[in-house]
Amino acid sequence: MKHFLSINDLSRDEILELVSLAEELKSNRKFRNDLKDKNVILLFEKPSLRTRVSFEVAIAELGGKYYHLGHREVGFGKREAVKDIAEVLSCYVQACIIRTFKQDDLVEFSQHASIPVVNALTNLEHPCQILSDLLTIKERIHRLNSFKLAFIGDGNNISHSLIQASSILGFDLSIAIPSGYEPDDKVLKPALERAEKANSKITVSNSPENAIKGADFIYTDVWTSMGQEDEMQERNKSFKNFQINKKLLGNIASKYYIMHCLPAHRGEEITDEVIDSENSIVIDQAENRLHMHKAILIKLFSQI
Repeated sequence: MKHFLSINDLSRDEILELVSLAEELKSNRKFRNDLKDKNVILLFEKPSLRTRVSFEVAIAELGGKYYHLGHREVGFGKREAVKDIAEVLSCYVQACIIRTFKQDDLVEFSQHASIPVVNALTNLEHPCQILSDLLTIKERIHRLNSFKLAFIGDGNNISHSLIQASSILGFDLSIAIPSGYEPDDKVLKPALERAEKANSKITVSNSPENAIKGADFIYTDVWTSMGQEDEMQERNKSFKNFQINKKLLGNIASKYYIMHCLPAHRGEEITDEVIDSENSIVIDQAENRLHMHKAILIKLFSQI
């Protein structure tokens, strides 16, 4: 685990190990020295609230120092070549946490960096978020297999990383999505092949009603992600029947939990009464990013 770019970088045992470590860190939150005398840079081409603050606090509580660069300073492939940025920053700091648009830029950076690189979000994948979500799920049902998660929304980075996690851990994943917005085949196809070995079932349909049947967790995300603002009007039309609301949830008899990675566009993909309900574990998801980010950093730096 030289870098952490994707859920696919991890084995089942490594995921379980990270979740277990994050649980321990959460139950006994204190300052540590795992990153003592270490400098970590956050290269964020996309703005952030939770990801930035949780990583900054994680680094500080592990005894390290952090430095943030925004889109004006980064400019992958625009201000300068990705290769040059990676090689220069490798001379200055001991790790890079990157939040950017293209997965290819992240991969190229990691190929030329001599230091650990962490994917803090790309348009294709959001692995740190999903590991944090797995911690939240484990807190509720005390296992990471033999449950069903329904994802209602876009075939975006969240759905992609959930697909990968399902295919490794062995939980069922049912995705409901409007036609034309399905997950990327380069993520879905290999995951479907792995899922059989992991004893998990991954389905993609256009029916939220069918997707949520028997679901233990119901997850949604914004319909329009950063960089897609020009598509917002069309997307709102396409997704209007995919809102998580009281009507959709009315026929669920079993216990279920509501999940959202935030920020939420309240009144669009989810209503206030659902996201603020007693079934919601959204704030727990947000908190757990801190503890999981600490676990990821400890794991990476323990192998340097």
